[in-house]
Amino acid sequence: MALINVASREIHCKIVYYGTGFCGKTTNLQYIYSHAPQPARGDLLTIATESERTLFFDFLPLDLGLVHDFRVRFHLYTVPGQVLYERTRVAVLNGADGVVFVVDSTPEKLEENFQSLIELETNMRQLGKDLGAFPFVIQWNKRDVPNAIPVATLDRYLNRRRVQTYEASAVTGQGVFPTLRTVCKDVMERL
Repeated sequence: MALINVASREIHCKIVYYGTGFCGKTTNLQYIYSHAPQPARGDLLTIATESERTLFFDFLPLDLGLVHDFRVRFHLYTVPGQVLYERTRVAVLNGADGVVFVVDSTPEKLEENFQSLIELETNMRQLGKDLGAFPFVIQWNKRDVPNAIPVATLDRYLNRRRVQTYEASAVTGQGVFPTLRTVCKDVMERL
């Protein structure tokens, strides 16, 4: 749920990058952070777990416009992807205004991606939200790996809702900003 700061004339929106462990969520945020104009971004904060990190920072896009004379700030979060951090993922999802589901395109990760998507849908329902009526984008990450699963296969198994998808390589930045732009635009349309 977007937070409105009347004093600063800003609307704060939360975008969560969700997916399996090591699928590229953190790499997406690090790429965005390092390539966003410095005046448009806040500090990158990290909460370290034993084996993974949750990252977040706020980002003020320069070209998305105003909503009722309020500037819109986006706070970008990642969730820890490993199974033992399910409760943390639910906590990070709470209050989200948009979700990017990051898919690892390596063949051995297809089942894990599917299970992560089912978990995301379940967690959203627990939070009283329907993923089908929510700003939601899927990113096919790691398209640069050898033997990457064909996009048509990923789409058939993981995109039942027929949402916008992007091919990406978060390491090189391919598809990172188009994914972000779309989820931000979808959130703003909902505002």
